[in-house]
Amino acid sequence: MSTENLPQSPEQPPRKPRVAVVFGGRSSEHGISMVTAGAVLRAVDRTKYDVLPIGITREGRWVLTADDPERMTISERRTPDVEELAESSEGGVILPVDPANREVVYSEPGSVPKALGEVDVVFPMLHGPYGEDGTLQGLLELSGVPYVGSGVLASAVGQDKEYMKRVFTSFGLPVGPYVVIRPREWEQDESAARKKIIDFAGEHGWPLFVKPARAGSSIGITKVEDLSGLDEAIAAARHHDPKILVEALLRGREIECGVLEFEDGPRASVPAEIPPVQSHAYYDFEAKYIDSTPGIVPAPLTPEQTTEIRRLAVEAFEAASCEGLVRADFFLTEDGQFVINEINTMPGFTPISMYPKMWEATGVPYPELVDRLIQAALRRPTGLR
Repeated sequence: MSTENLPQSPEQPPRKPRVAVVFGGRSSEHGISMVTAGAVLRAVDRTKYDVLPIGITREGRWVLTADDPERMTISERRTPDVEELAESSEGGVILPVDPANREVVYSEPGSVPKALGEVDVVFPMLHGPYGEDGTLQGLLELSGVPYVGSGVLASAVGQDKEYMKRVFTSFGLPVGPYVVIRPREWEQDESAARKKIIDFAGEHGWPLFVKPARAGSSIGITKVEDLSGLDEAIAAARHHDPKILVEALLRGREIECGVLEFEDGPRASVPAEIPPVQSHAYYDFEAKYIDSTPGIVPAPLTPEQTTEIRRLAVEAFEAASCEGLVRADFFLTEDGQFVINEINTMPGFTPISMYPKMWEATGVPYPELVDRLIQAALRRPTGLR
């Protein structure tokens, strides 16, 4: 029988890609992660994507939260907390573990689990351990869910400053002098570990920077002017990470450069300069996020210096097998050489953060930047690539 004259059912409109924005987490950067996620939630094009906000509490519970970026800001010098936005004090979000099923489930004690629908891509706005370090990336790989940013290896390398520097050195990128104190060294012989640092100071001079090896946002870092402040600095760093990194002071200018993955590969932004902060010993957490110390964009460099730092930033991105985005931080030393300090595979994304500011100055405004990151994640398969 001919079907030409039968009424045709209207075609269903194509489903918008669903983006799960994940934030909070168990690290000391919990609050900054929320501020970053709030900025992304404001910028995501809701006509193009459906959005599912998922928070991770400081204890590690995954929760549904209010889609309320206005409550995810620094207020009265205080960062927000996932518990303040959680829709339930007991319910939890469960990710799929079957690559053939991307449906997220919400479960509360005594209730039937509720399907929340499929997730097409995760935007992990997590900073520090248990999120930026390859752990979440591994979970998403097992689940077969695409995600924004670097994979397991690059995320782990980007989090561990020792191995980051080892990778850069192996690729011929210049790094400054440093020494590492591993947990076992400190636990077995504190005196020998302390002497290792003192000997390093004897070779490179004071001041030194003592920092957690696997943390970010300048948390736990101390500028140590002399031997009298060393023990307190070690304790502050070990509070965040039992493995610590000690770096020599590099005299020069702090220059940053953003890298973004385009369809044809990674490109570097115009660089920015972090000027000396008069009210702070260095560019610490409060200078970055509380007092909002402004950077200079673009950095006042010669054309040759700008070309060189953009080249080095992309080289660092490729050396660590990064994907999506990276902020690369350098020192421009007094003798005119660029020395790479570190990369950040999920840099600060707040409205005052340098990464989006650099890209805005390069011609990619914030909403487009968010869209490009989501699209890059959707283009990439999970698994080996």
